[in-house]
Amino acid sequence: MPDATTISDAEMARLWREYRATHSPKARRLLIERFAHLVSITAGRLLGPLPSGIERDDLISSGILGLIKAVDQFDPERGIKFETYAITLIRGAILEMLRGDDWVPRLVRDQQKQLKYAYLKLEVELGRPATEEEVVQELGITLDKLDKMLLNIGRANLLSLDDLRMGSEQQRVSDLVPTEAPGPLESVAMRERRRALGGAIDRLPERERLVISLYYHEGLTFKEIGLTLTVSESRAYQLHAQAVLRLRGHLETAAELFP
Repeated sequence: MPDATTISDAEMARLWREYRATHSPKARRLLIERFAHLVSITAGRLLGPLPSGIERDDLISSGILGLIKAVDQFDPERGIKFETYAITLIRGAILEMLRGDDWVPRLVRDQQKQLKYAYLKLEVELGRPATEEEVVQELGITLDKLDKMLLNIGRANLLSLDDLRMGSEQQRVSDLVPTEAPGPLESVAMRERRRALGGAIDRLPERERLVISLYYHEGLTFKEIGLTLTVSESRAYQLHAQAVLRLRGHLETAAELFP
């Protein structure tokens, strides 16, 4: 077999077939090595400044576990691009590690909850997404204070589309891509949850919807998103945090309709 970094598309397809058929340890190792760069890319995109007590190596170690899981579970016949599938599992493994360490200050968690309910309450009352000016009026704070809250939440990385949960079983959005063929009832539930997520994203303000697309679909960093939108990297964090807070409120409401 060729070196992992020089595998052609045809050889890659053959390697996947071999691993799926024989579970060859050598094929598995080559696949993991070939896509190892996804771990560094994903870890680098998840956080800005690392929180106290968290090292980059901690993110990488958790991400590697996600990559291994992706290789073991991936089915090329399903027509899903491996990179997309793997990044979802890598990001999920890193977030799981961060949640387990519980390093996020209580104040930031409280701010997250406060903002989420403010966004949802105002949207119900106004029939549209609330502006930042309306949010600060609702909370009795200044725009500068709102900016700092969003930046704290965004940099703490409490928020990710992959970590949003839906339904009575609190299924993660990242789990809406099944690792095996779902049954008829599960297929219906997953379709409804995907539709709820799509509808929630469509309801976002245009700039926040664009940030979601650039970050999750195009794979841009927050710095690159800032350059695209001609705003600072910090503002890109804020827009992302704001978007996911809105989505959390929408999806919690949808969970009552599609448990």
